[in-house]
Amino acid sequence: MKIYTKTGDDGTTSLIGGQRVKKYDVRVEAYGTVDELTAFVALLADKIVDDERCENLEPELRTIESHLMTVAALLAIGEGGKDKVAPISEDSITWLERCIDRMQDEIPAITRFTIPGGHTTVSLCHVCRTICRRAERAALRAMEVADIDNSATRYLNRLSDYLYNLGRCVTERMKVEEKLWIP
Repeated sequence: MKIYTKTGDDGTTSLIGGQRVKKYDVRVEAYGTVDELTAFVALLADKIVDDERCENLEPELRTIESHLMTVAALLAIGEGGKDKVAPISEDSITWLERCIDRMQDEIPAITRFTIPGGHTTVSLCHVCRTICRRAERAALRAMEVADIDNSATRYLNRLSDYLYNLGRCVTERMKVEEKLWIP
């Protein structure tokens, strides 16, 4: 099977179910941003895989990659594709909340905004967080014009909290000085 189909040469692409839309359709923008986030989460997982200070975080990130593939698929559903992708399960969202709570127990309480940085891994956590927020905004715009299951945006909202706490958790585990914004 060839990777190129030439069907997109006219500036359109297929959604799940076969509906063709412009490549700049809000749904394509949304699932494309989730795809970008998935790639950066994979990069983060690859970066921490052999770092004993980040023990147990890499498997979580691999699970998140799989969940993000489902989120992207939910955003890519067009006419005739509604029954082809199951929503993100409530268990997946609850699992993410438990991960957030566990990390919250590891990090000190905070009263100011965090400034990303101090270590490349910490910065990469925050890159993932900001892409996640952009993906959430894109998904919300897509929901205005298409019937998209809200489990996608619920998951992205929770994931951005996870990624914020992950950056703070990695800061703590790596003994990096956390930079706080003082106006």
